[in-house]
Amino acid sequence: MEFNYAKLRAARQEQGLTIQELADKCGASASLISQIERGKVVPTLTVFLHVCQALNLPMHYFFAANPDEELVVRKDHRKVIKLPNSHVEYQLLSPNLRGQIEFLLVEILPGQADDTEELFTHSGEECGYVLEGELIVRFSTSDVHLEAGDSICFPSTTPHRYHNPGTTVSRSVWAMTPPSF
Repeated sequence: MEFNYAKLRAARQEQGLTIQELADKCGASASLISQIERGKVVPTLTVFLHVCQALNLPMHYFFAANPDEELVVRKDHRKVIKLPNSHVEYQLLSPNLRGQIEFLLVEILPGQADDTEELFTHSGEECGYVLEGELIVRFSTSDVHLEAGDSICFPSTTPHRYHNPGTTVSRSVWAMTPPSF
């Protein structure tokens, strides 16, 4: 599933925003927003999250072709979100994102972090369970080191990011409310 750059421009225009106004709302430059809309630049996860928040749209909006109304997500039919040059892959385990909760499988390559050093926040709450490998959840005041079998739950408004300090892929399952992808 690929990022739909045309949907970004359409969403901005539908909300009556200029490129500069969107840039101001999400803390980016107008040049960057323009380049993203034209498919010239791939946004970092943090920039992408800020754009989505500024437009009040979930991340999946820019990837989803048609909403899936089924109750089951088969392992070989998951929606996968991975931005180019990213070390993180998100697999949607929820069949649709109209409910109050989102369910994700997150895989991070060994020794890698999510796409930025910047801590990020969003509304809601998230709970994660490490299936395999290791995962560090970095907060502004501390790091929490998790291993397979460990779980964590925190308000998503707490600045955070993820890092895989191990030598194998980190696989973890996350439940987030409200859905943000």
